[in-house]
Amino acid sequence: MKNKKRKNAGWFALFTGPLLFVFATVVVIPFLIGVGYSFFSWDGLPLNPKVFVGMRNYTRLFSDSRFLVSARHTVIFTVFAVVLINVLGLAFALMVTTRLKVRNVARAMLFMPYLIGGLILGYIWKFILGDGLSYIGEALGSESVLLSNWLLNPTMAMVALVVVSTWQMAGYIMIIYITGIMAIPDDVIEAASVDGAGFWQTLTKIKFPLLMPSFTICLFMTLSNCFKIFDVNLSLTAGGPSNATEMFAMNIYNEIFSQSNFGYGQAKAIVFLLVVAVITLFQVSITKKREVEM
Repeated sequence: MKNKKRKNAGWFALFTGPLLFVFATVVVIPFLIGVGYSFFSWDGLPLNPKVFVGMRNYTRLFSDSRFLVSARHTVIFTVFAVVLINVLGLAFALMVTTRLKVRNVARAMLFMPYLIGGLILGYIWKFILGDGLSYIGEALGSESVLLSNWLLNPTMAMVALVVVSTWQMAGYIMIIYITGIMAIPDDVIEAASVDGAGFWQTLTKIKFPLLMPSFTICLFMTLSNCFKIFDVNLSLTAGGPSNATEMFAMNIYNEIFSQSNFGYGQAKAIVFLLVVAVITLFQVSITKKREVEM
């Protein structure tokens, strides 16, 4: 028995040891170093001195108007993007789990935008929503805001971010909802049909409650991804016009690499992490309570 336990422990160490080492060196140690830097005033250059300022970097956040505005932009973007991504992802999932003949092709086409990298995706849509729409508007002689450069208008630039993020993520979220829908037993749906339940009643009274585990996963992923958006923000709008679309992550990036405030930027990153963690954990706890067993 002891030899068997030792053998199992050896195999466990063999397979988990390298993973734990990588996790520690890539995530845990850099995070702890970052927490330490957040208590210093430093420009990030190794030869320049680090001045200990204690909690001053954290208290400074509450008077940083640009950071607070970027927080407001992030919340607005996240609310609209999370709703649209989940509504479209669920609608797509319901559509491609029917007897539609081209459902497999539809699944592939709807999932494909997620395979495009965020930076590339942003540059593609920057051309479409910038030069492309402007050219069409000029050719038609239209002065409509919909046929002008969206990225030069603060409101439309935010709409552009929501549209592009939704277009990218909806197909991926669709796959998770498809998995949840296909896990619902057929006899439950048949019993509801026999009892006279229509499409809407079956959807709201049967499918939605049984899809709560999928809702938990999808809401967690969309919330965390939308709060952390950076690559599309950088390539599509770069925070413009006039910082009207600067999100949390881009504000931290600019603070560290543009303003050379490494310690203050690290403090922002720590607060950002805590905000995202609290919101996502609260969401998971709420949706977990509503899950039902099949």
